Amino acid sequence: MDHLRYSGLPFEAQREAFFAIVSADPLVRDALARARSLALPDWLVVSGALYNSVWNHLAGKPSGYGIKDVDLFYFDDSDLSYEAEDAVIRRAAAHFEGLALPVEVRNQARVHLWYPQKFGQPCPRYTSSSESVSYFASKTHAVGVRYDAGGQLELVAPFGLDDMFSFRIAPNRVTDNQRTHEAKGARAKECWPEITVVGW
Repeated sequence: MDHLRYSGLPFEAQREAFFAIVSADPLVRDALARARSLALPDWLVVSGALYNSVWNHLAGKPSGYGIKDVDLFYFDDSDLSYEAEDAVIRRAAAHFEGLALPVEVRNQARVHLWYPQKFGQPCPRYTSSSESVSYFASKTHAVGVRYDAGGQLELVAPFGLDDMFSFRIAPNRVTDNQRTHEAKGARAKECWPEITVVGW
């Protein structure tokens, strides 16, 4: 049960453990350093690259195991055109060349424009990258990290870190994302059998 050694600890202790783990992970460390130098407005490295790296560390798996890509959010509502976002995506592709995994860059100011067509339901117009994290299908996945102006790691975790450290995928019922929650839960369980998926 050693993989659960941080489960149930106070938030401060979990945050310290989280920062120590992601800072030591070569994939996350490289992604964060490159994201910082790309200097997109209101940027955040979010989701899988973070919580999967924590699970890999605690379950004794290698860096990058089970991770498909690195998700990089930014927020720029000065130009909501597809072309503006596409230009950023292309610039980021060159900037992240050579990283161990592909990087998926998305402007959170534009999500409400394409989300209904892709997922069949409306999506609020977000006001920041951090706000969009609180709408993830599973609370466990709602985690983001960036460097602040002083070069310190800053955490965005609207639901805390205990689900992640407890290897528990808990639903976030703020929107009807049952399908996504269950699909991601099933996929995660294949890679990390220690995981419990809480039903919708």
